[in-house]
Amino acid sequence: NTTMPISFINMPLMTYASEIQTPVLIIHGEKAHSVYFSKDAYARLKGDNKELLIIPGASHVDLYDNKAGAIPWSKIVEFYKKNL
Repeated sequence: NTTMPISFINMPLMTYASEIQTPVLIIHGEKAHSVYFSKDAYARLKGDNKELLIIPGASHVDLYDNKAGAIPWSKIVEFYKKNL
């Protein structure tokens, strides 16, 4: 099936991360079980146009629905204004 991501199963997703040249803002909740992945991805990115923002006390769900007011809207706007 051409719509299935099966072809990516044998491809380590971060293989080409060091080739990304565009600005990258990674936002992750401190309590999310996958926070290690964001830290690993950030470490593989090159250049000075990257930023890792770990939200203290937030899980990934807090950043989906914003019920806890955890989404850092002002930081996102600042990043876009600077880099777009």
